[in-house]
This record gives sequence, structure tokens and C-alpha cells, in this order.
Amino acid sequence: MTGPASATSADIVLLDGGVGQELHRRSRVPAAPLWSVQVMMDEPHLVEAVHLDFIEAGARIITVNTYTATPHRLTREGVAEKFEALHGAALAAATSAREKSGETVRIAGCLPPLVGSYRADLTPPEDECLANYRRIVAAQADGVDLFLCETMLSAAEARAATQAGAESGKPVWTALSVDDAEGTLLRSGEGVAAGARAAVEAGAEAVLINCSSPEAVSAAMPLLAEIGVPFGAYANGFVSIAAMKPGGTVEALEARDDLGPVAYAGHALGWVSSGASIVGGCCEIGPAHIATLRERLVANGHGIAAAPAH
Repeated sequence: MTGPASATSADIVLLDGGVGQELHRRSRVPAAPLWSVQVMMDEPHLVEAVHLDFIEAGARIITVNTYTATPHRLTREGVAEKFEALHGAALAAATSAREKSGETVRIAGCLPPLVGSYRADLTPPEDECLANYRRIVAAQADGVDLFLCETMLSAAEARAATQAGAESGKPVWTALSVDDAEGTLLRSGEGVAAGARAAVEAGAEAVLINCSSPEAVSAAMPLLAEIGVPFGAYANGFVSIAAMKPGGTVEALEARDDLGPVAYAGHALGWVSSGASIVGGCCEIGPAHIATLRERLVANGHGIAAAPAH
């Protein structure tokens, strides 16, 4: 059996943290609309280094750095022709980091929102989403162990991304993004359970909440627990995402000052207490957070599961 269901009840699958914000923090160039992908274009050595730091912190699944390398976003920025090269560079960086680490690590392909984070009203029609996700899957499938649908804003978007990933024959985990003021609702206004069920019906082996406040994530955990598949979460550390616009830069967003490694680990341990078996971090959650989370999990009697091979 693939996925975290094969682990014992005490084992937790530990994801990496927010690669994009970590790259932005280390980069010497200004923030750009293509965010982490722009850093990969300008300072490619940083991508492998960030992956390695998350692995050394304890992460056993790392996600390829292609969050903004969607056909829609690359076209908007006038670099559509770089699609294949960018996906190839991201896969190479993740693969090299895994090899250099010497650890048992699996690489997750990334199926993100096609147009922009947090704005469900800008999501293309479902058939258009499916076609574009199939293109991303084709670019990544040979180099990844599973697909992670990230920051899904609606049931339709989650369904399209999950279907495209499942068609590859690889395991698919689907992560939904919830309203920061009401964690029982997706950013589209639909219920979390509806989004999770749509993902599972399309082939998701696990469902998660990501890129939402830790408090909103906690509100969503009981709903995921009712779906009947392994579940988990990886929250962000932003004060608010209200200022982020499609085509804008992360300079518009502010990091919380109350989510250091210990505080974040406290939230994540709460999710584990609710039954979550997959945890990690999203934007503003760095290697130090993941290292502390690993330490706290082990101290509380949990094993750190090897990422599942397909």
C-alpha cells in the first residue's frame, strides 16, 4: 500500500517547509511575480541548497520548485517558452539534493493554482484546468514519486488537478486552502468536506490543508478526519494574504512574529492529536521550524515515517 496509511499509527510523514519564501529570503535579487521560479532562473544554486536544508532538518518529502511555473503565469510574464526548461531545472535540483543527502527522501511533483494563489474567482473553467494540469504532470511524472496538489481553492480545481495527477499512475495527495477567518470553508466559499470528497473521488490518496493560518487549519482538521483517508496539514506564517494580487510580489505580505519554530510545532502537534499523519510547513515556515517540529514529534513518541515509494 502506498501513502501514509502504510505507516504505524504513531508514525508521521514529515513534509518540507515553504521553499518559495526561503528562496526569497536568501536571494540577492528583488522579489518578482514569478517568485521562487525567478530565483531559480537567477540563482539556481539556491534551490538545491534549500532542499538540502529541509532534508537535514528532517523532511522526508520535498516538493519541486515549480509553484509559479504554470502555463498561465509564464505566459503572463512573457516567458512561456521556458516551461520545459524550468520544470527540468526544478526536478534536477530536487534530485541532486536527495542524492547528496543520502537520506530516504521522496520527491513530490507540484500542481498549484494555475493563475494565482487565494483567488478562486480567477480559476479557469474545469476543462481548461485539466488540460493544463495534464501538461504539468507530463513535464514532471518521470522525475517524481508522487504528486502534491497544493493550495487548491475550490472543489473543481482540486478535482481537475487530482485527476491529472492520478492519470500518471503516481500517488496523489491533495491540499486545500481555507478561509483564514473561517477554516471550515475553502477560499471559494465551499465547504472543506466538499472539496476533500471531490479530491478523493478523483483519486487522491490523502487530503490536507495548506497555505492557510494555523488557526484556520486547526478548524478544518475535524472535517478532514471524517473523509476516511489519511490527512494532514502545512500552514503558512503570513499575517494576512489580503494584499496579494495576481501578478504581484510577496513583498506585499508580512510574516507573523508569533510563529517561531516552537509555536508552530505546537500547532502541528495539535493537528497530529486530531489524527493527522502528514505535517510540514508552507510559506514562512523554514528549516528551523521543520527541525523543531521533528524534535517535538519524536519527543512525543512519534516515529518519522519514510516517504512512501510508488
